[in-house]
Amino acid sequence: MEMTRLGPVESRFADLIWEHAPLSSGELVRLCQQELCWKKPTTYTVLRKLCERGLFQNDHGMVTAKISRTDYYAMQGEELVNEAFAGSLPAFLAAFTQRKALSPQEVQEIRRMIDQAEEGVK
Repeated sequence: MEMTRLGPVESRFADLIWEHAPLSSGELVRLCQQELCWKKPTTYTVLRKLCERGLFQNDHGMVTAKISRTDYYAMQGEELVNEAFAGSLPAFLAAFTQRKALSPQEVQEIRRMIDQAEEGVK
């Protein structure tokens, strides 16, 4: 499955599907006309490309997601950490926190995630 990053327009299109799936391809064409000012051929071209990349499926005119939005962005995050930080989550967090201070709530949430991860390891 070729899971490359989505461009800004592809992201808006994918969000429409994730928000409304399952939906008919006709319904998707109407949504894209309203939200993106696209014509039918543009909708089908972009849909076909994202289906080929494994994100969505158009089965007999019914469009569904093969991967959730959450899973897609989780994979994108993993890819970023792997490519830019040699797979090191601590290196990513160090770089991130050098430029942006974490709020007390964010620190608490990260601690909670670490505690849960430790429980899963035991």
